[in-house]
Amino acid sequence: MTYMIFAILLVCISIFIYKANQNTKDIQINKIQISTKYPSKQSNLSILHLSDMHLENISITPTELADKIRNAKPDMIALTGDFLDRKRTIPKLEPYLKVLQEMKPQHGIYAVLGNHDYVLKEDNLSKLKNLLTRYDCQVMQNTNTTIIVNNQVINIIGIDDYSTNRSDLVKSYENMGVGINIVLTHDPNIVLEMDKYPFDYLLAGHFHGGQIRYPKAFHLVKMGKLPRLNMIKGLHQHNDSPFYISEGLGQTGVNIRVGSRPEITLHEIAI
Repeated sequence: MTYMIFAILLVCISIFIYKANQNTKDIQINKIQISTKYPSKQSNLSILHLSDMHLENISITPTELADKIRNAKPDMIALTGDFLDRKRTIPKLEPYLKVLQEMKPQHGIYAVLGNHDYVLKEDNLSKLKNLLTRYDCQVMQNTNTTIIVNNQVINIIGIDDYSTNRSDLVKSYENMGVGINIVLTHDPNIVLEMDKYPFDYLLAGHFHGGQIRYPKAFHLVKMGKLPRLNMIKGLHQHNDSPFYISEGLGQTGVNIRVGSRPEITLHEIAI
């Protein structure tokens, strides 16, 4: 009898793990429409947003990614960190970046780094940044730049990782003119410290939508105030400013998902 119970339990666990692994292949393409304070010009800025690729545990190949986004024609691409955390994985990033580069977004590709990227030692972190740059990604570490879309000034602000104490809001907003402020960062908890730093839209990742929710992502409590407010994925607001938390493309720890799915996001922002 004991053996039978153990065998049934083992089968149930195996089925659970199999289905949880299959969930990592169920890539969701989410489309988000945002209105800003300047909607009168009747034009849009389209952003393709990828986050948390975690290439040690990812279930989408570069070819599959290319197929998923082949009909997307974004004005710009935003990559919000946690590409990888092992030096041996750096070459694996290259074909994914090639897919993005070949999309030729008119207003560029912008990347910020996440806490897992900073696991790399200095020389390997430089290799990661150089690889991103080689494929036309502008790596932003507490910096900003400006693009012009249909005569509208758009400030792209890249805030470095909050969870590893690398965020510098003063530096990120330094010498920045008036315009629509689009913020890219990895850990969205930074929004709670941005009352004096206006943004019209903020893109982040970090939480993986919980990755494993049973039924709630109780394990995220240690990751800041937002998870304790149950803000771990999707569209939210802080002081009437919208921000979006991607569930990410890859997984961390183990390659399974329960109650969450990998995500590619297309944002249409009225400007």
